[in-house]
Amino acid sequence: MPTYRIAPSILSADFARLGEEVRNVAAAGADFIHFDVMDNHYVPNLTIGPMICEAIRPHVQIPIDVHLMVRPVDRIIPDFAKAGANLISFHPEASDHIDRSLQLIRDQGCKAGLVFNPGTPLHYLDHVMDKLDLILIMSVNPGFGGQSFIPEALKKIAAVRQRIDASGRDIHLEVDGGIKIDNIAQAAKAGADTFVAGSAIFGQPDYKAVIDAMRAKLAGLAG
Repeated sequence: MPTYRIAPSILSADFARLGEEVRNVAAAGADFIHFDVMDNHYVPNLTIGPMICEAIRPHVQIPIDVHLMVRPVDRIIPDFAKAGANLISFHPEASDHIDRSLQLIRDQGCKAGLVFNPGTPLHYLDHVMDKLDLILIMSVNPGFGGQSFIPEALKKIAAVRQRIDASGRDIHLEVDGGIKIDNIAQAAKAGADTFVAGSAIFGQPDYKAVIDAMRAKLAGLAG
């Protein structure tokens, strides 16, 4: 059975209590903290930068999974590495030299990922699988939290799972966008093993109850 990881997205957290929020989701059983970086350029929203990553780093021991929705990416990668990121992923459209950007992340001591929007083709993977630790499939168009899951993403998840299995490499397959208790098993059946959830967790009064319910759905796949 695959190892499944739950990655609450702090985009939906209470920013007035961010340290407490990340401690609470970690205590509730989160595997990663998902950190959404938007620049009001590549995507139509402006969120958080390296200083916030540095501020929450002492509050949790679990990995911080930084998703860069910025263009260009290379300038800011070292800043997030220094701020305590463990994984850094970016969109291929946001880099002039994808291979170089992936190597830059690894040179900074972080794991590297590539992110695919609903309309982004997978051919960008053809020559960089050896530099990837994570592939993230967006099941919404990036820019805002609280959107509904796009079912077409399941086909893309399945296609990426085939590529990962064929490569023989240990690459996380993450899905982000509209993930909830009632659809997490669908995404897992398609091949995802890491699940970003924002409002589905932070929008609820009991974080542990939601994470436990998600794990129960995933455990049910073994039957």
